[in-house]
Amino acid sequence: MTTAVPEPSPPPGGSARNGDARRLPATLPPALSDAPVSLDARNNGHMSQSTNAQATVQHAQPSVGSIAAHRPHTVTSAAVVSELEPDIDADLDAYEVSEIDGVQLPQGRFLDRERSWLAFNERVLELAEDPNTPLLERANFLAIFASNLDEFFMVRVAGLKRRIATGVATRSASGLQPREVLEMIWARSRELMARHAACYHEDVAPALAEEGIHLVRWNELTEKEQARLFTLFRHQIFPVLTPLAVDPAHPFPYISGLSLNLAVRVRNPVTGTPHFARVKVPPLLSRFLEASPGRFVPLEDVIAAHLEELFPGMEVLEHHAFRVTRNEDLEVEEDDAENLLQALEKELMRRRFGPPVRLEVEENINQEVLDLLVRELKISEAEVYPLTGPLDLTGLFRIASIDRPELKYPKFVAGTHRDLAEVESASAPDIFAALRNRDVLLHHPYDSFSTSVQAFLEQAADDPDVLAIKQTLYRTSGDSPIVNALIDAAEAGKQVLVLVEIKARFDEHANIKWARKLEEAGCHVVYGLVGLKTHCKLSLVVRQEGETLRRYSHVGTGNYHPKTARLYEDLGLLTADPQVGADLSDLFNRLSGYSRRETYRRLLVAPKSLRDGLVSRINKEVQHHRAGRPAYVRIKVNSIVDEALIDACYRASQAGVPVDIWVRGICAVRPGVAGLSENIRVRSVLGRFLEHSRVFAFGNGGEPEVWIGSADMMHRNLDRRIEALVRVTDPAHRAALNRLMETGMSDTTASWHLGPDGEWTRHATDGDGQPLRNVQEMLIDARRRRRGTATP
Repeated sequence: MTTAVPEPSPPPGGSARNGDARRLPATLPPALSDAPVSLDARNNGHMSQSTNAQATVQHAQPSVGSIAAHRPHTVTSAAVVSELEPDIDADLDAYEVSEIDGVQLPQGRFLDRERSWLAFNERVLELAEDPNTPLLERANFLAIFASNLDEFFMVRVAGLKRRIATGVATRSASGLQPREVLEMIWARSRELMARHAACYHEDVAPALAEEGIHLVRWNELTEKEQARLFTLFRHQIFPVLTPLAVDPAHPFPYISGLSLNLAVRVRNPVTGTPHFARVKVPPLLSRFLEASPGRFVPLEDVIAAHLEELFPGMEVLEHHAFRVTRNEDLEVEEDDAENLLQALEKELMRRRFGPPVRLEVEENINQEVLDLLVRELKISEAEVYPLTGPLDLTGLFRIASIDRPELKYPKFVAGTHRDLAEVESASAPDIFAALRNRDVLLHHPYDSFSTSVQAFLEQAADDPDVLAIKQTLYRTSGDSPIVNALIDAAEAGKQVLVLVEIKARFDEHANIKWARKLEEAGCHVVYGLVGLKTHCKLSLVVRQEGETLRRYSHVGTGNYHPKTARLYEDLGLLTADPQVGADLSDLFNRLSGYSRRETYRRLLVAPKSLRDGLVSRINKEVQHHRAGRPAYVRIKVNSIVDEALIDACYRASQAGVPVDIWVRGICAVRPGVAGLSENIRVRSVLGRFLEHSRVFAFGNGGEPEVWIGSADMMHRNLDRRIEALVRVTDPAHRAALNRLMETGMSDTTASWHLGPDGEWTRHATDGDGQPLRNVQEMLIDARRRRRGTATP
């Protein structure tokens, strides 16, 4: 980030962004139901049958408790941990509509979150469809789309089906009934999956072939290629295959989630009796096999071509690929378990047997075979998705990794932040010395993670004057230097406290492994607070300096994951500020002990103070605006769904305060509605890096206030997680973050714009057809320019 620059001026007003504080829209766009949301009906869904008595927040060792849920919230009441049924991502929490100045906000003002998520994945698909995206990156975006949709069905669709089946699902904040949401998902996802397959077959695959990367099927191979693959099959594939017959003596086999399978019909040539069998495509083998240089064939094609080897003496009649998606969310009843680690390990085994929520089949599948699959899997016809093969295009990650740099984004290697090392050198910077001089605001991946955050912890582990290290880990990599540094510190005799969030979805196995490894090394490992995930990104180092102890801190927006730090856009603050150090000490004491502190000096912490802190600041902007002082609200998040925060933004808009929201994924805000949100703009940026940082900026009457941290504006973040935002105090850092926000929201920057009907429109070129600025490429070029390597 640049330094010594003036604070930015508030964005200009103008009639388009100034509304009467008391006007209400006559109508909302017809695309969304205006049906009212019943407070009683939506009182936490099925959780409304439980009591709302407050429960004392407990430490997770040695006792354990329930997954957190929360009461209906207003902007003045904090969330509590209650003894309720787990539904960790329901986001169906009741919201009390309040009046301010006698004006009540209209029903139908929230966009549907599931539709919004599907729109996000459509934006990913648009990048794959864009011919201006480098070719192998287009293949990568096709794989990302498929992977995203898998998780959506495993978690969101599965959770919705579970609530409908148990009779506890209620109308969503958007006004849609649960069944309406589910049917919308089926219809919209079917459209997107067909479009995804068409993009692969009609566009990306042919373009790859022109570049010498051929994705072919078995019958397109030469005899020589088929012979080579037959040898590969006999020696490396055949030994791991297990054909499973289905007949009176062999029940229909269990089909694991996301596994690719072949449904095979064979016939006994003696009796003429047909039989059904299932062959699982081994998930540990490469999804695409290289038949010859530059020519790749799906693994299931190779298996299908040699089914006679699996069924000797039988006549193979036909085969069809299919794939099942299952409910793979976790439900851990912490109160009923003696140890959270053991409870989660048991639940991970149970996850494998979740009910099916989607069946993907090749479009030419035999109807008799399809009927058998539908019947045995107990799945509805609406959940069957016929597609042009090959299925499971997450396998394109393998193709996207081919070493063809001319078909990818230009390589970018992050450098050391200039406040940590004035001159690039082979020697590691002295992080502690740099932080004694100034705070350092990091922006990854443009600033190197390895020479900043990683070096900070490695230096702390090696420094004999460091007495203690305290660290949160939500997700980390398999060969994590962060974990190794913590282990080294513990083995050197330092006091090391590590809070490992073992309930981080789909990373549970890895986190359990590292938790045990850290414990074995002598680290104090805790698992957070009962009922709350610990999602905040915090490091605290305590160092002896003469007669005093100095605390060095890092507060970030992203995980301590060196690999994703090269792909995710994130922010982090390294500081030796005593107030931040004291705040982190208090927060770690709460996480590891029995502290009940709820207020901090430079932090906002969920679930107690974060929502109220942000809403009060938005309301304060209204006061500044009415007094004629500079006022604005700027928010950058991954997702924004929380009704209390959105309503605060609506009221700010009604008062004439400009509200800019930069969101990557889900957005329930309906911008541009006369009398409600005409002063709200919503933009989305997707590209080579995953936009992941969270920023909250306020005009504050001419004295800008900026916060960064781990929290998205979702119920789960604000009520069921430990999240932390830190206030950025350096004027140059505040100015740089406000400039970042202005750039991302500018009409001259390539982005998607959200309309009042919930539709996103891509803006990639200007009126003359020239490409708009790419904010990520601008930041890359700025870092290169510092090192004298900018593009001409």
